[in-house]
Amino acid sequence: MLKRILFLPLLVAIICNAQSKKTKSYELASPEGKNKIQFQLVDNAPKYAVSHGKTEVISPSDMGFVLKNNEDLSSGFEIKKVENSTFDETWEQIWGEKKQIRNRYNQMVIELQQRSGNKRKLEIQFRAYDDGIAFRYVYPKQETKDSIFIMDEKTTFNLKEDGKAWWIPANRENRDEYLFKDAPVSTLDTVLTPLTIESKSGLALSFHEANLVDFASMTLVNTTGTQLKSDLVPWADGVKVRVKDSFTSSWRTLQIAEKPTDLITSYLILNLNEPNKLANPTYFKPYKYFGIWWGMHIGKFTFWESKKQGATTEHAKQYIDFTAKEGFHHLLIEGWNKGWTPKWYENHMHMFSFTKSADNFDLEKVVEYGKEKGVELIGYHETGSNLINYLKEIDEGFALYKKLGIHTVKIGHVGSKLNMKEWHFGQFGVNYFRYVLEKAAQYDLAVLYHESIKDTGERRTFPNMISREAARGQEYNAWSEGNPPNHLTIIPFTRLLSGPMDFTPGIFDVEVKQGYAGRRVHGTAAQQLALYITIYSPIQMMADLPENYEGKPALQFLKDVPTDWEDTKVINGEIGQYITTVRKDRNSADWYLGSITNEKARDLAIPLTFLDSNATYEAQIYADAEGTDETHNPSAIMISRKMVKATDILRLHLGGAGGTAVRFKKI
Repeated sequence: MLKRILFLPLLVAIICNAQSKKTKSYELASPEGKNKIQFQLVDNAPKYAVSHGKTEVISPSDMGFVLKNNEDLSSGFEIKKVENSTFDETWEQIWGEKKQIRNRYNQMVIELQQRSGNKRKLEIQFRAYDDGIAFRYVYPKQETKDSIFIMDEKTTFNLKEDGKAWWIPANRENRDEYLFKDAPVSTLDTVLTPLTIESKSGLALSFHEANLVDFASMTLVNTTGTQLKSDLVPWADGVKVRVKDSFTSSWRTLQIAEKPTDLITSYLILNLNEPNKLANPTYFKPYKYFGIWWGMHIGKFTFWESKKQGATTEHAKQYIDFTAKEGFHHLLIEGWNKGWTPKWYENHMHMFSFTKSADNFDLEKVVEYGKEKGVELIGYHETGSNLINYLKEIDEGFALYKKLGIHTVKIGHVGSKLNMKEWHFGQFGVNYFRYVLEKAAQYDLAVLYHESIKDTGERRTFPNMISREAARGQEYNAWSEGNPPNHLTIIPFTRLLSGPMDFTPGIFDVEVKQGYAGRRVHGTAAQQLALYITIYSPIQMMADLPENYEGKPALQFLKDVPTDWEDTKVINGEIGQYITTVRKDRNSADWYLGSITNEKARDLAIPLTFLDSNATYEAQIYADAEGTDETHNPSAIMISRKMVKATDILRLHLGGAGGTAVRFKKI
């Protein structure tokens, strides 16, 4: 009897202790219930989980931060308030891959406060979309007034199961200009986002971030099993983020699709950015352009002053004449200014001028000649990552462009680190790139970044942010081993999920007969045409030399293909294998198709159900010639025409590393 009496208080204590550990779980479902987020405090620490239908995608995962002096901002919390709301609107891109975008989500805002110490407050905002989920942290101003030093972010993504990840490394010398590899999630090191995963469950996942402002970029590191952890890119001194009084992180995003092609037509990243702050900047409309550029990469010209100097007044006039003759209106000229040397691309604090013309080049005369011909120059500022020098001259350089009537500036940042000290992706770089973007808007300039940070959707807020490089582009085919054929079938599912890319397609002489020995484009000329559809950008370069376009019937496709779209659909595709994309012109009833493959030849059947069911179209087809592939007559393009309707199936043959481009002209 005594034993039973002693046992009763012990049992009550155990039950009470277990009940004290139980906390209420809060659930947020997307509008159609496709995706769900579950939030709760476990031992006073915030945890979240994500499911898609009946499939658990993210098991309960950590949240929060570690501050300076090892102060924990990830536990000791209590829930002060929970607010739920819904949102549904359709907004219009003034330019883009899709004109009308629906922004529809359910939101849950959790207000937390720590019970002891400085009793810090932390707000977590969750949004559930039918194409994914997102969350961000808001640290509001509070009674404890101090500088905030974030030393680590504790956010984890505990993937329920393994999968094939398509990745490139983070914090390396060449920034984000690496070839994508595939490997199990469980084997990853530290990688950049977007990180695309083909899950064993069959789902396609993409981790990224949106609306990155005054914060460090998020990379992901595998910690154990299939757990990925946020790893913020640090300052040189190791601090991840330094702010005063408050901060708002970027949105941590997870796009979820039944198949990889559906990731491409998800606009979650754009929807998580603020609405347009620039109204309609009339100084920019989407366009195509030529450039004194490829010749310097293949070694025909030099960037610097020499006997083979590319940027001379004479060459500029020749290129302007060609541009005008073919009916185009924009020309990029790199190397026009003082400061270029044979070692301009090496890590060094190069001293470029942004107002003084190079020998043998007269900027004012070239601009005036272009105006006579209806051709506007695209400005170019290569900083060499010496931002100390650049920011001293930026106002003067931008003012010069505005005075001359130049409305686009390409800004390069060659160098492993900014100022040879800070990572491009750290908070320093994030703030620099946003500062320049807003500065450019003051001078009516649209911006094209190279060697930049990743896109996080800021083009919605600042539509003068038109495109960027942020991946291995065409130039690698000119002076390195080049990009393998599968590169172009991977980036639509990875890099391009973040936003437009200035890949610089359009090489007709894919064997690069005038270039460095042994260097070439690893694909066909027809594939180069298809890239104008499979790679989105509101500006597209026609990158080859003028003489390689002269008299070529396929140039007509480059004249016809738009860079501004009403709608985009992905017909088929597998990561690293092939992809077929169609887009509808915003300014006509025409549709365009681009289909490319890796080194494997393919036969594809394309249902034309995207066409107007009450119309007939002339399909103008630019395909690999018979027997053509990467190594057999790769420059040969077969052009044909046929009448088609929405009920038809178009059969394509793509040679190895080949492609097909089609214009569907409504009759």
